[in-house]
Amino acid sequence: MNILLIGSGGREHAIAWALQKSPNTDVLYVAPGNGGTAEIAENVDLDIADGEALLSFVHERNIGLVVIGPEAPLVDGVADLLRADGVPVFGPNADGAQLEGSKAYSKAFMEANDIPTAAYGRFDDEDAALAYVREQGAPIVIKADGLAAGKGVVVAETVEDAEAAVRACFDGAFGDAGSTVVIEECMTGPECSLLCFVTAGQSFPMAPAQDHKRAYDGDLGPNTGGMGVYSPVPIVTDEEMAAMVTIMEKAAAATAVAPFTSDYRGTLYGGFMLTPEGPKIVEFNVRFGDPETQVVLPRLESDLVEVMLAVAEGRPEDVQLEWSDDWAVSVVLASEGYPGAYEKGKVILGIEEAEELPGVTVFHAGTRRNYDGELLTNGGRVLNVVAKGDSFEEARERAYEACDLINFEGKMFRHDIGKKALQGRSAWDE
Repeated sequence: MNILLIGSGGREHAIAWALQKSPNTDVLYVAPGNGGTAEIAENVDLDIADGEALLSFVHERNIGLVVIGPEAPLVDGVADLLRADGVPVFGPNADGAQLEGSKAYSKAFMEANDIPTAAYGRFDDEDAALAYVREQGAPIVIKADGLAAGKGVVVAETVEDAEAAVRACFDGAFGDAGSTVVIEECMTGPECSLLCFVTAGQSFPMAPAQDHKRAYDGDLGPNTGGMGVYSPVPIVTDEEMAAMVTIMEKAAAATAVAPFTSDYRGTLYGGFMLTPEGPKIVEFNVRFGDPETQVVLPRLESDLVEVMLAVAEGRPEDVQLEWSDDWAVSVVLASEGYPGAYEKGKVILGIEEAEELPGVTVFHAGTRRNYDGELLTNGGRVLNVVAKGDSFEEARERAYEACDLINFEGKMFRHDIGKKALQGRSAWDE
């Protein structure tokens, strides 16, 4: 089967890696891909916003499955266009994608379906939003409603910071994404991600994972797209896992009925807070998480092509998931200055040596090749260094051993990925 994967990040490299392991994959195209996908697939320069060009490519290359990685094309209706032409697509239609594309829509969905989440208010008027902040006090969470490249959320520790975040949204800091603002209570507890395959209203949970959002050791510094992650998550109790699975089942069932015009077919990402009252949803995403994918898919023993095709074609009875007992830890190597300004074009060395270590795979997030074939940095998050092991400690030690073998100017990474979890649940009470 010929497959087209859309996207360019570390998530897409991990998906491509898993798809290429399948005997069902003949040719894998990635649009646009990165320096890592170029080594295992054919990167193609394809304007996916040009519907005619996209459909022509799909037909000319006899594509049997399209996998849409990022959220923006899903919100823009790329899946709708392809499905209307009879192409099997892994990824929800535009109405389903609103669960990530609009935080206000997502909160209303949770409220309508009795899904536990933070109390909130929705505002289209700056003065009303500011009044709500002053009434609620701090800490409080301010969210731009639309897609803002992961930068539209502020956890404000003071009323003054919350007011500044509200004004930034309405002043256009996030473009149209900030024209509506969602303000939430600040929940407490560890966070945990549970991704699920969803089709025909049924949910099939993947392995749980725990991300590290802050830029620096000790969970300090600004929020990022994720600086490291591990799977499974030892601090999650059996009761909490069962509660999260139930919540995702309830959400999946709701995506197959009105107001959705077609059932949801793709990945539904549940971002959870493990609060004292039980797990609650922080947010839904409508695609594989990044960097969660980089530790979840290496633990998947099922054929990803068969799973994705069953999801895309609405065959829940054929979705069979098997997971290894391995632990997986990923450490992100980033460019100096990330998530702020950073330089590109730094030569990367040592990946081959790192991947000679047992259980180590390096997924590219922001890389490219120059005309001389050198691998260069091309983003804020550059590489995901993933290691598997028989124990959490073994996987973590291998990941950091591999990180030390890879070098580029300005290499930046956290040294404490997984450290809290090794100390136990009490580490979140400090």
